[in-house]
Amino acid sequence: MADTHATDININKLSADDFKALDNIISERVEDGTTPAVALAIFQRDTPLLNAAWGSLAPDEHTQATQTSTLFDLASLTKLYTTIAFLSLVSEEKLYLHTPVVNVIPEFGKINPRPMGGGQDPHSKELFPVNEDFAGQSVDVALVNCFHLLTHTSGLPAWRDVYTVADAPVEPPADDPLTQSERWSKAIERLVSYDFIAPPEHAVIYSDIGLMLLGEIVRRTHDENGTLEDAIKARVLGDRFPNTLFNPLRKGFTQEQIAPTEQDTTWRQRRVHGEVHDENAHGVGGIAGHAGLFSTAMEVALLGNIWLNHSERMLRIDPELAGASVELQAQTGADRRGLGWMLKSAENSSAGDYLSASSYGHTGFTGTSLWIDPDNKLSIALLTNRVYNGREHIGIHALRRAVHDAIGKALT
Repeated sequence: MADTHATDININKLSADDFKALDNIISERVEDGTTPAVALAIFQRDTPLLNAAWGSLAPDEHTQATQTSTLFDLASLTKLYTTIAFLSLVSEEKLYLHTPVVNVIPEFGKINPRPMGGGQDPHSKELFPVNEDFAGQSVDVALVNCFHLLTHTSGLPAWRDVYTVADAPVEPPADDPLTQSERWSKAIERLVSYDFIAPPEHAVIYSDIGLMLLGEIVRRTHDENGTLEDAIKARVLGDRFPNTLFNPLRKGFTQEQIAPTEQDTTWRQRRVHGEVHDENAHGVGGIAGHAGLFSTAMEVALLGNIWLNHSERMLRIDPELAGASVELQAQTGADRRGLGWMLKSAENSSAGDYLSASSYGHTGFTGTSLWIDPDNKLSIALLTNRVYNGREHIGIHALRRAVHDAIGKALT
């Protein structure tokens, strides 16, 4: 493969023309600055078809070629692991889809009724005004249940600055003065008190706050004395995913093995490299239900393949529940939601135009995605660090669509 732009190819069972089409698409986006590093893995019908990498982990020096073993910050793909852990608890009847949040987190009901607020912009950190339609209204928090958290219909804000509960963690591997447990206990005090921005079931409002609470529900139900990391390890990862983990720099990995993300000039005052990019996840100790996991493209694609073909046996998910989780449960505009899963929209989906209409998956803010096409038995993990040049840098949506279209043309 001497003529390829890819920096590392571990598996390639695609035709020469199909691989060349993908290689050209990704290489062009690396060269134009959309993202400095890319890894792509594809499974079809239980068979790995591709595991390849492009670009550099040190783009300013044009060194440290990306490897298929490179860890990427999964960002919101973490939500899928939290979801699967939750669904396994439901399958064991330790929880139910409509279990009220207060049944597991009693302090969530401490302020009840809860007033309406305005939320907060995750980038500027400015507070939003209260929606005039809901001014003066309040929410009976006892009515908010796990289904609402999974479908992003709780009415909770999309984002609030949870990370300010404590000073920024020190740069690993130096020891942080606060333990992860101490950071999380401070965070939960805030998470159970934020104002709602809409009534439950009013609309799909994609909420990190809701998934942080779902992570706490998973943690307490699995083992109240343990961590969310323990629950995800036991219920999702097992021994099959040795390179999927929280806080990799504290687990023996080095920065040379991890794709760097943004230069944080406002809080950490350093290049984020091996620490979770998401401020809230980092501020609570790197382990949260909405973000924090790192992994390789191959292991993310493997998770998709296991979910698609073996969820009952290997993930202990009831088949009927697994089916319902990837069916339409809530929709606002083009935003279609299953239980924790994003469903393919009819137009302009990041999954492209060639994957089947029944496809589902998730995306992550750092530039990651997992898309599963059940009709064609495909699992596609595309990992990038597109926030390296700043979180407002454009181009990732077009890259995702182009890559998935090329795969769809080749394999569907």
